[in-house]
Amino acid sequence: MSKINVSVDCVIFGFDDIEKKLKVLSIEKKVDPFSKKNKKRTQFAIPGDLIELEEDIDAAASRVLFSLTKLNKLYLKQFKAFGHPRRVQQEKDKEWLENFRSNPDERVITIAYVSIVRMEDYNPEASYFAQDVKWTNIEEIPELAFDHNQIVNEAVDFLRKEINHEVTSELLPRKFTLSQLQELYEIILNEKLDKRNFRKQIMSKGVVEKTNEKQKGVSHKPAELYKFNQQ
Repeated sequence: MSKINVSVDCVIFGFDDIEKKLKVLSIEKKVDPFSKKNKKRTQFAIPGDLIELEEDIDAAASRVLFSLTKLNKLYLKQFKAFGHPRRVQQEKDKEWLENFRSNPDERVITIAYVSIVRMEDYNPEASYFAQDVKWTNIEEIPELAFDHNQIVNEAVDFLRKEINHEVTSELLPRKFTLSQLQELYEIILNEKLDKRNFRKQIMSKGVVEKTNEKQKGVSHKPAELYKFNQQ
């Protein structure tokens, strides 16, 4: 009887404050250049690997992410499990699996995690079986290994449904304008929002408060600065 393995996969979104884009972190997987089976030299994936036998799942997600990208101490949130019987048995993935897994045909169920970070605060570095790491605009994600395109797409949907101050507080300056907050929501949601309604809803939730400070060094009338209510 074939063994069932459990893995973790991490969808890490990064906000590019210069380009005003939402990006996802992917790894380029190492290949064996001497393998006769290896026809495809480049394959991208989201960071993920198998959970060890005695390992806690959340701890595994942190370990795997660090082992592949050197990103550490990120807040990771489980959002879904993916368990199609043939999710890792597609033809495009066989070469890599045969080089790096002792039993490449075994079924793998994965638990997916999502996180979102300020890109300027982190410097991912490739390690272990990752040859390179890169940030890619979510509109330009290439074909990924296994079912990772589906996982990323569902992570985007999850992020848009779950957007709140806990998400946005990780991406904005400590003190920000309401226009900056609205712009971030629009980038994540990929839609324009009515200014008056947005501000009314944000203020009614009580998650932001005035700082009694205004912008400095701007050519236009300085806007009031806000911060997230720590309570």
